[in-house]
Amino acid sequence: METRRLAVVSNRLPIVLKQDANAQWSITSASGGLVTALGPVLRNRGGMWIGWLGSTSESLSSGFQLKQFLQKGNEESGYTLEPVELTEEELRKYYFGFSNEILWPLFHDMPTRCNFDPEYWGVYKQVNQKFARAVLAHTAFDDYVWVHDYQLILVAMEIKKLGEKRHCGFFLHIPFPPLDVFLKLPWRFQLLDALMQYDLVGFQTVRDRRNFIECIQTLTPGAKIFGSGHVCKLTTGKQEIRLGTFPISIDYQGFADLAGTKEVADEAWIIHQNLPNRQLILGIDRLDYTKGIPNRLMAFAAALKRYPQMRKKITLIQVVVPSRGNIREYNLLKQEIERLVGEINGQFTEVGWTPIIYMYRSLSRSELVAYYRTCEIALITPLKDGMNLVAKEYCASNVDENGVLILSEFAGAAAQLHQAAILVNPFDIEAVAEAIYRAFTMAPDERKTRMQRLRRSIARQNVFHWVKTFLRAGIENDLSSFPLMELFVPRRAKRSAMNHD
Repeated sequence: METRRLAVVSNRLPIVLKQDANAQWSITSASGGLVTALGPVLRNRGGMWIGWLGSTSESLSSGFQLKQFLQKGNEESGYTLEPVELTEEELRKYYFGFSNEILWPLFHDMPTRCNFDPEYWGVYKQVNQKFARAVLAHTAFDDYVWVHDYQLILVAMEIKKLGEKRHCGFFLHIPFPPLDVFLKLPWRFQLLDALMQYDLVGFQTVRDRRNFIECIQTLTPGAKIFGSGHVCKLTTGKQEIRLGTFPISIDYQGFADLAGTKEVADEAWIIHQNLPNRQLILGIDRLDYTKGIPNRLMAFAAALKRYPQMRKKITLIQVVVPSRGNIREYNLLKQEIERLVGEINGQFTEVGWTPIIYMYRSLSRSELVAYYRTCEIALITPLKDGMNLVAKEYCASNVDENGVLILSEFAGAAAQLHQAAILVNPFDIEAVAEAIYRAFTMAPDERKTRMQRLRRSIARQNVFHWVKTFLRAGIENDLSSFPLMELFVPRRAKRSAMNHD
């Protein structure tokens, strides 16, 4: 198959529109693992990204110059951006509702947090059809459509319902739950059938794919698996798809190069100058109950209590990036985190030393890498995580190779990094406390050996390796089959003219 363009489809575009107090709009780059991973891959290779713009149709004024902002986004990103508009109701019921009150907690093995509101399902289908129509409007038969994550599971099915055909692959960035959890979903048959409409479905880990296969075999009579390795074939008699494990990664060289710049080195020096004569532990997470931040704070307090010799010689820098602030449960989590930080600091603070430095904000890329480079320990302890790219970013940025990675065994990254990281069960507070002390007292030679192994592994399996393996499984080709930007623009312009006519 000769595929000429790559179309990435995700809930959000890699840009965000923001309006200030003076009603002036601006455009900024979006954050998140998917943007971090795919940005370097798509840049200057043509293709497109289809997604929501970040503002509802009601919030955009009549005089808003959308084309102007999209043009700026195209120039800055190096690929074409195609927006899908959402209404306030769609955002509330499709995104905050079905996606994040049902699929997110359920797929993270937390069914008690689910709100199975039946109204959410209809709107979820409606928005997935919107995305399907956008795909058909902006792609041709020979393009490859790569759909991402749990918000858009139905896109391939909706394309087929519209009577069209596209070569579609799907990648699930979050875990896929075990059978006993998945069975709680009222729409379990519909979701499995929708996933079977893709040519290829990719998962982060072997465990996730195994869970999916168990669900299919239990709920779909006649389902059979053929082959082994990281890609296998699933047939049900009516359908046949490929299933693969493709652990997502990062632009390793990009992080390593940035960490080696003078700007980052200077920022890292300032951080340690302001916090002298101590080791720094870094925790950095988006505000979410799956990240295990309260458990981590309690483990740090347990370590200070159990190993008093660490006091005044260690500081936890906990960065929490704001997320879903209009959801009550997230606001309650923020309050719990801040309560724990206050209690721990109140209990252990001494003159000249505060055990936890807490920041509730986003960090710029250079500021983030400066913290990665300067902190001697990374404490990454999600209760459940599809992959966790922070673990990989920390190692890539640790150019001095003196860091220690403490990693939850329930993060997808543990499958790749377990041999050189300190793995922990985040529910075991005392064990995490022991791991903190072990990292704190680890000899420099062992630190270096472990970090070198981690960095070599991530460098080999970087984001380009992730994309290459997925595309080879999906279209039996790799990224080199897609055109450079200068070859892509005339084709895009011609197609726009045809659509206009």
